[in-house]
Amino acid sequence: MKLSPKYKMQFKRRRLGKTDYQRRFRLLSSDKPRLVVRRSLNYITVQIVKADKKGDVILAGLTSKQLKKFNWKFACDNLPAAYLTGLLIGKLSLKRKINEAILDSGLYQSTKGNRIYATVKGAVDAGLNISIGEDVLPSEERIKGKHISDTVEKEFDNVKEKILSG
Repeated sequence: MKLSPKYKMQFKRRRLGKTDYQRRFRLLSSDKPRLVVRRSLNYITVQIVKADKKGDVILAGLTSKQLKKFNWKFACDNLPAAYLTGLLIGKLSLKRKINEAILDSGLYQSTKGNRIYATVKGAVDAGLNISIGEDVLPSEERIKGKHISDTVEKEFDNVKEKILSG
């Protein structure tokens, strides 16, 4: 009987695909607060998190649901809502004397101009210092939602023509 197994079992969060420990170690070794951006089907959650020996400490956090307080009448999971959420977390972090952070996007794929980068652009525009390349940030037209309204308008015209002709 062998005393030690050949196969070493990975950590549970690594096996389930929830944590990339190499990336997390690089983020934590910088000793800067992290801007943690997470998406769900309906909302975007943004937090400023500082690592501690006992665990992560949340310094500031909010969700895009809080845009409703500012009379936001549209969906809270699109690109303009992500930008506004980033703007809110940037203002909140500056009030709490947090001037810089690094992006922690988790296991989301890094796609140019996505909602995560729209949130980062909002935080940068609010005054938070985050080192990120300008080429991955979305354009002003997408942030303002022109791509949504043009698409909706075209689809509306197509559906209207189908209804009137048929």
